[in-house]
Amino acid sequence: MSDIAEFFSDPSLVQTPSASRLWSLVGLALLISFAPVVGLLPPDWTMGMMVAGMSVLFVTLCVVIKGQVAARHVQQATAVIAAFAEQEESPFLIANAYGDILASNTPARNLFGAAKGASLACCLGSTFPNPQVVLLKLQSQARSLGRAQEDYSIRGNTNSVTVLQLAPDIFCWQFHQSDHGSWQSINLPVLTIGCANDVVCPNPAAKRLLGSRPGDVRDIFCDVDPQIGASNIIKSLEGMIPVAVTELSRTGKERSLGLVPLIQTPAPGASTSFADLPVPVLTLSPEGAILNANRLANKLLGNKNLEGTNITYIMRGLGRPILDWLARTASEEEAQRSEFLQLTRKDKEIFVQVTLSRVVVDGKISLIAVLNDATELKTLEAQFVQGQKMQAVGQLAGGVAHDFNNLLTAISGHCDLLLLRHDQNDPDYGDLVQINQNANRAAALVSQLLAFSRKQTLRPEVLDLRDTISDLIHLLNRLVGEKVQLTLSHDPVLKPVRADKRQLEQVLMNLVVNARDAMSDGGEIRIETEVLNLTQPLSRDRATVKPGEYVTVRVVDSGVGIPCDKLQKVFEPFYTTKRTGEGTGLGLSTAYGIVKQTGGFIFVDSAVDRGTEFTVFLPVCATVAEAEQDSPAQPEAQSARQGEGVVLLVEDEAPVRAFATRALRLKGYTVLEADSAEEALRLLEDSTLNVDVFVTDVVMPGMDGPTWVRKARETRPDARVVFVSGYTEGAFGDSGPEIANSTFLPKPFSLNQLTEAVFQQLN
Repeated sequence: MSDIAEFFSDPSLVQTPSASRLWSLVGLALLISFAPVVGLLPPDWTMGMMVAGMSVLFVTLCVVIKGQVAARHVQQATAVIAAFAEQEESPFLIANAYGDILASNTPARNLFGAAKGASLACCLGSTFPNPQVVLLKLQSQARSLGRAQEDYSIRGNTNSVTVLQLAPDIFCWQFHQSDHGSWQSINLPVLTIGCANDVVCPNPAAKRLLGSRPGDVRDIFCDVDPQIGASNIIKSLEGMIPVAVTELSRTGKERSLGLVPLIQTPAPGASTSFADLPVPVLTLSPEGAILNANRLANKLLGNKNLEGTNITYIMRGLGRPILDWLARTASEEEAQRSEFLQLTRKDKEIFVQVTLSRVVVDGKISLIAVLNDATELKTLEAQFVQGQKMQAVGQLAGGVAHDFNNLLTAISGHCDLLLLRHDQNDPDYGDLVQINQNANRAAALVSQLLAFSRKQTLRPEVLDLRDTISDLIHLLNRLVGEKVQLTLSHDPVLKPVRADKRQLEQVLMNLVVNARDAMSDGGEIRIETEVLNLTQPLSRDRATVKPGEYVTVRVVDSGVGIPCDKLQKVFEPFYTTKRTGEGTGLGLSTAYGIVKQTGGFIFVDSAVDRGTEFTVFLPVCATVAEAEQDSPAQPEAQSARQGEGVVLLVEDEAPVRAFATRALRLKGYTVLEADSAEEALRLLEDSTLNVDVFVTDVVMPGMDGPTWVRKARETRPDARVVFVSGYTEGAFGDSGPEIANSTFLPKPFSLNQLTEAVFQQLN
């Protein structure tokens, strides 16, 4: 690659002035510096001229360094592209705007003689009739659009020329050569038709059928255009014969047509032409019976003898009967189009794209079905639909959680106010405690919804999973019961991770409970941890794990396992393999959401009747001290303290606003209320009004919280801010939360949490 990387001697790519100019600048600098010394200028000017001369020298040095660095960067970038081009099988070269070749790969040098420094127009002179016009046209299109592509007839073949603009004056040229070799070895006559309806390349079977190389396709088909999927009359060595025409491929402006003779000929091997077609093809009766199938069709359909079988027994999937589709196509009531069907094979799931064409042979109507394996396409389509569904359900869960958090804030807040007026001897005290406890349980349910939608507020901390699992093992043993044995296996040099301890415990409990339910007759559940160092990206299940150190947690059971067709659905919300009433379908989807929000990955492997293994990948925390320093210090739990100051409360939900106002006033604060950001800004127009703290919702109708706070900060820069929201801190979006002297309090919050947050901001 060294010769490729050195093509920057081209003048258009030089980043540094010429040596003569540099030496002129150096001489000028020396003349300025020493002019007073040699007596050309007064001695009093010595210091000033020395400074001026040194400045010119410094500027010259900077220009040289900048030019060298820029040239090196361009050289390295284009050398990488040139090295990549060397791996291309098609001709590939790089040229500047003047047509000078800067780099080329071996096929370009062999085909065009495109050596470094040569003119692109000269190299293509034997290929294009007027290379200057072609190059100027494509280069102008690439300069304006970034890319240009055109098909040309080059040496008897229709080839594609692609031009990409790499830099303002650097262009990449690639020549895609068509390859007709795939049709040369088959007995079926194949004509490759160019953009002008000229026959570019007939294969040997076509030459034997037609006698000589024809010039125009209309000369073959008796001055008419060939009808795809129908019977056509052609001129052959034996006279006029009927053939069925099928389109085998299409590339750019070039297409390949297969000719299937519809009469028996004595030529040896003619009966095998249909079987040797390079695409799966079936011949059907209008009633759906398979009259003939070629070799590739038999292979695709998984049966060696399909003749006589009705197509309805091997395909399904239309919203209407397949026989109705066949009948409408045979009677020409429906235009030719493709349908996607699913094969009834039991060994694997296969989808095919079927294109029907009507032909008439000896007065009898038949159908030709061209098959194309569309399994990968349907798989991608299903994955896209699943992704859209997961996103929609996640947005729905996040929205429901937001509204529910507002209700829970009002319920638990007013319950706190009632508890302040009732002591433990009061008959209503127990009922109020029950209301408070159930509100907390509802808040835990909301956190599960947010975990599934990956929008819950995490409190990450540095964890040693050995300690975390050891603290949880007693609870897990009670969950699995006496029939199931729970065993642990830890890596002796396990490294720390950074995660929310409570949420990580939830993941482990969900996985263990799922393993327990898979072993109704008992068994063993193993929890194994180890450090895994990935040196290469790990790609599986449409996810890619980047190289690095990870702590893996495996939960392995010996249960009934999960069938392969259901394995990819286990993380979907509300999907469960358990009987009705035994599962909600949220356990694994919640675990998936928590792991992904933590920055990790979760995978599942299973075999029926052998068990299931869930593997969680968590990134290793690089520096424990740094991670602990980044974690915000949480205030110790204590009763709300009395305070003083003026609080502007902005909340669009009336019940939440009523509770927050009473709570703050109860603790000694003066509270101003506003139900929207616009009303809050109107209150702050009074310059005599002193406000110490803004307590505001983040998402509100009209102007949101961060936006109005920024406007208010223009005149009140010292005001402190407490943001509250039923969403998480991600609700700030592009508008925050980088606001100085601000904190975030997620809903639902209690009376003590609200007043303590305000107290901390003021003190």
